[in-house]
Amino acid sequence: MGLAVGIVGLPNVGKSTTFNALTKASNAQAANYPFCTIEPNKAVVEVPDARLDELAKIVEPKRIMHSQVEFVDIAGLVKGASRGEGLGNKFLANIRECEVLLHIVRCFDDSNITHVEGHTDPVRDAEIIETELILADMEQLNKKIEKLAREAKSGANKEAKASLECANALLEHLNAGKKASSFDGGDVFESLNKELRLLSAKEMIYGANVDEDGLSSDNEYVKAITAHAAENNAQVIKLCAKIEEDLVGMSDEEASELLAGMGADESGLELIIKAAFAKLGLISYFTAGVQEVRSWTIKRGWLAPKAASVIHNDFEKGFIKAEVISYEDFVACKGEAGAKEAGKLRIEGKEYEVKDGDVMHFRFNV
Repeated sequence: MGLAVGIVGLPNVGKSTTFNALTKASNAQAANYPFCTIEPNKAVVEVPDARLDELAKIVEPKRIMHSQVEFVDIAGLVKGASRGEGLGNKFLANIRECEVLLHIVRCFDDSNITHVEGHTDPVRDAEIIETELILADMEQLNKKIEKLAREAKSGANKEAKASLECANALLEHLNAGKKASSFDGGDVFESLNKELRLLSAKEMIYGANVDEDGLSSDNEYVKAITAHAAENNAQVIKLCAKIEEDLVGMSDEEASELLAGMGADESGLELIIKAAFAKLGLISYFTAGVQEVRSWTIKRGWLAPKAASVIHNDFEKGFIKAEVISYEDFVACKGEAGAKEAGKLRIEGKEYEVKDGDVMHFRFNV
């Protein structure tokens, strides 16, 4: 299961620098002027999970395969983007393809780094982006309403009337400056959003880009964006793009020592991925054999056959049963054989809800 995290924000707030640091791939040009990024930069990175290393110590596989996340560095947005200013609709189309938005806001002062709005104000910056997303959604929704009105009048689409009522209510909600993510429209809204992929409905994580001093304690800018995020039921992750770049190429021990010295326990990458997983309700289960130890990403609540489908569709179609060992039991019993002997291996059927950290082996017949 893929997960795309779009890195968005005003021009020149550190999006490309963050992208380079998080992906350990310096292929996104970073420079001190607006619209440095024109085409979106993309990179697929591994999801860090220490549990894989522990499983590998026991199984000694030929390879370790992590889950993956795609990061997309999208060109900076400016006021009027919904009307075509800056990179306009091209920018907005790139956002539409992402499941989660990592909204980078600048939370430090530096006279040597140009700010497109003249001075640092993370809440103002966040509101500029959010307003443009709402305006773009309104434009798209108006077009949909015109189509639904015709369908409701002709009677050709029996569901058009309910969809039209929902769309009009949503338009009123957006017109009040509220994001689609706070609209309660039930199943009808979910259906509309699945088609339209509304920008302001997407899950958002705020990335507070601080200087080195800002990692150890929250400055006024971090406190302000944290309050704003709370109003939007969103999370703030504090990171220092410069420090993240310094982590590239370091050993685990060196990285841990540097982070500890800055008052941080985990890298920005680890925090962002965990937040994105939580926002989307994602979990991981494992397969562990001599060929490979591998992490598979699924939605929380998936039953065993559906979870098996991420390995191969045939696993779901011909599902018979699943052999399941919890991660904790697998490690405590030093592998599958020990877990079997201790009675920790369970046989689960089609109604089993897969848990985060399950070590699984599927039986199927096609």
